[in-house]
Amino acid sequence: MQTDISNKVFPGRRSRFTLRMAPMIDMIFLLLIFFIVAGKWRPPENFLPVEMPAAQAGSQQFSRPEPLMIHISATQTGCQVRIGQLYTVQIENKTVASDLTVLMEKIRQTLLDQKRFATDPIEVVCSPEVKWDHVAKIYNLFFGAGLTDITFQMTQ
Repeated sequence: MQTDISNKVFPGRRSRFTLRMAPMIDMIFLLLIFFIVAGKWRPPENFLPVEMPAAQAGSQQFSRPEPLMIHISATQTGCQVRIGQLYTVQIENKTVASDLTVLMEKIRQTLLDQKRFATDPIEVVCSPEVKWDHVAKIYNLFFGAGLTDITFQMTQ
C-alpha cells in the first residue's frame, strides 16, 4: 500500500530494494585483517622436534673408539702396509692381487682380535713417496670390505 502512495506522491520514482555495498565491503576487510593478525602462520621459534632419551640409572655411554691406524710407506718394489702394531704386509708391484688378499685377511684378523666393527674409524697415514695406484687399491679394498669410516691423516 505504501508503494502505491509513494508512486502517487512521486510519480517518476519507483521503489526498489537496494543493498548498500560500502559497509559490507568494510566489514569483509575488517574480518580479513582480524584473521590475518590473529592467525599463527609459523611454529614458535623455541620449538625443536627433538626427543631426548630417558635417563636410566647405571647405563653406560660409549664414546667413539680410537681409530685403527694404517701406515703405508714406500719400498723399492711396491709398498709396506703396517696395521697398528700387529701386522705388516708387503705389497709388491708384481703380485698386487695376492698381496691385497693377504692384507684383507690381516685387516679381518685385526678387527676380530680388537673386537672392532666395520663402522669403527680407520685412519690411513701415507708417506708421500707411495704411488697413488697402491693407495687407491688399498682404499678400494677397505671400502669393498664394508669399512665405511676411512680417513687420511694429513702429512707434509
